[in-house]
Amino acid sequence: MNEILRRAILGAHLDEVDVAARLEVDPKTVRRWLEGRLPHPRHRWNLADLLNLSEVDLWPELRASPSRPDELLAVYPHRSSIPRETWRNLFASAEQEISVLAYSSLFLAEDVDIIRIFAKKAHSGVRVRIALGDPDSPHVTERGAKEAIGDALTVEIRDALVLYQPLRQVGGIEIRLHRVVLYNSIYRADNELLCNQHAFGIPAAHSPIMHLQRQSDDDLASIYLGSFDRIWSAACRQT
Repeated sequence: MNEILRRAILGAHLDEVDVAARLEVDPKTVRRWLEGRLPHPRHRWNLADLLNLSEVDLWPELRASPSRPDELLAVYPHRSSIPRETWRNLFASAEQEISVLAYSSLFLAEDVDIIRIFAKKAHSGVRVRIALGDPDSPHVTERGAKEAIGDALTVEIRDALVLYQPLRQVGGIEIRLHRVVLYNSIYRADNELLCNQHAFGIPAAHSPIMHLQRQSDDDLASIYLGSFDRIWSAACRQT
């Protein structure tokens, strides 16, 4: 229990519902903060301003080195260092949703077992959403130029679309094309995801990737999942 935060809220003549309304979060989120969960920076800043205190007044542990977030399961130096079985186990664990956000995700499309898992999961009622870059998008062309690979990325996307083609006949699977600049690729199975960072001038396969597990509606994993939903809603169905 964060007694300092509880006393500060009471001293400001507020309650959990008041704080939730002011910060535009769920009251359950405020309850978790009171129970000891450390809010993410933007919420800490807003809460400290609301209570007219500093962050370290409310959370003295911030004076020490920050700890590893609970939702961070692992960090890989680059995507290609992740064992093949890790990818398969991730998607095979899904019970509600599988989501893929990338430019091409060709490495998945080329894996016959992954394709079978997607189809099998969809048949069992799991929602499968795959968002790839529109090969005609200027952002795809720009990405290829920054990685010094010419039109190779465009070719990879078209190849992936061909390999994903059989999945379009499976109910519960939808493929869309986006036209946005990606700062990361996302591979999700329910509340667990692998988030591939996009470092400037470096192919995604050689960039770092975080293994995250969503634990609350305001943690690190939720930020990336919200990003996926925004891109998905603006993406176009593949024709």
